[in-house]
This record gives sequence, structure tokens and C-alpha cells, in this order.
Amino acid sequence: MSQTDPATIMKQQVARAAVAQVKSGTVVGLGSGSTAAFAIQYLGERLQSGELSNIIGVPTSFQSEVLAKQYGIPLATPNDVDRIHVAIDGADEVDPQKNLIKGGGAAHTREKIVDCLADEFIVVVDGTKLVDLLGTTFLLPVEVLPMALEPVKRAIAALGGEPQLRMAVKKAGPVVTDQGNLVLDVKFPQGIADPASLEKELNNIPGVLENGLFVGAADRILIGEIIDGEPRVREL
Repeated sequence: MSQTDPATIMKQQVARAAVAQVKSGTVVGLGSGSTAAFAIQYLGERLQSGELSNIIGVPTSFQSEVLAKQYGIPLATPNDVDRIHVAIDGADEVDPQKNLIKGGGAAHTREKIVDCLADEFIVVVDGTKLVDLLGTTFLLPVEVLPMALEPVKRAIAALGGEPQLRMAVKKAGPVVTDQGNLVLDVKFPQGIADPASLEKELNNIPGVLENGLFVGAADRILIGEIIDGEPRVREL
């Protein structure tokens, strides 16, 4: 993708705006996905330039761990730190109440742990991710233990969902998460009217590890847009 591509420009601008909020001496949750990758890059650049110091990153995926090491960000796990001051992460859908669908990269379980532990969770998206109702443009990811795949599919169908196993693109077989589990992408034909209830119902199904609904987790939503040919960042 070209660096002059409008989508890339939006992602870069909103990631830069979020990283500008980070202060020295803090623990930062490092999100996953294309926009969060720019945030990790800019955080590393601020650290290497001396603009920031004493930063510790808590990665949400193997992808973010690799990127953080590449950009010289010291790393820790949630078990190693007393608190996470701020987490910066993307989303696949954002509704007007700041509820999210995440998990396009199959990292939503670790993302939910880190993002919800943070004192402040900043979501970075481009304008295409805004929806009136969750589940209308993006399927809902659900991480499932392999031994429970078929029972979980039946339970999700009973809730009105249409689950399909996520298959890998450049390897044979299904996508396998960093935890060694499988991902069901679930379509809700009418959208998700009550994300808070559905989040709990899905997680109460035996065999489900976590789902991609993030309800009441986001503190700030930063949106990158191109207006009159110029990149802009606004807050929801």
C-alpha cells in the first residue's frame, strides 16, 4: 500500500495523535492491527529520539511484540506491572456509544485483557469504522477451544448467530490464535441490538474463551479522516 494512500494517511495521523498523549515514565498497552502498528512505530521513534523515556510496552499479540522489539520498546506482560497507564488499539467497528467490535487480527482476547486493564483506553480508527449498529459491516469474532468447536457453533446458532470457522489465507487450515485456539466469525443478520447482553451470553458458553465485543471499555475514540483533501483527527 502506498504511503500516499488516503486510508494509510488517516491511520498514520490518528496513530500519531494518540501517541502524542503518552508521557514519560508510563506503561503503555500496545494494540494489534494496521493502525496500532503505526502507533508502535511512532512510540518507538519518540523513545529513540529522547522525547520520551522510561516507557514499558505491554503487547497484545505476537505481532505487536515483534514490532515493539523492532522499534526498541522495552516489554512486559500484565503480570509484570502494577498498572497500565494507557492502551492504544484499533477497532473494526465503533458505534455511537463507543462500543466496539475487535478481533479482525484474531488478537481480541489479549487485547481485551490489556485494554481493559488500562487507566485510559484510546481507540484509533479511520472514519470507515464508524457504524450506527454493531455487526452490520463486520462479523463478530469468537475465540473457541478446539475441542468445543461444534457445541459452541450450535449454542451460537441458538442465539441467532451464523458462525463460520475462520480459515487462514496463506496456509492450509483454520486460523490459530496466539493461545492455540480457533476463531468463529459470527454474522448476526439484524446487527447487534444489545451488545452488553450478547457479550456476556457468548462468554457464558462453555468452550468460548472470549469474543470481540468491547462494551464500555473505550475511554476515547480518535478518528482519522480526509476532509477537503487534508487529513484531520477528531474525537468521537
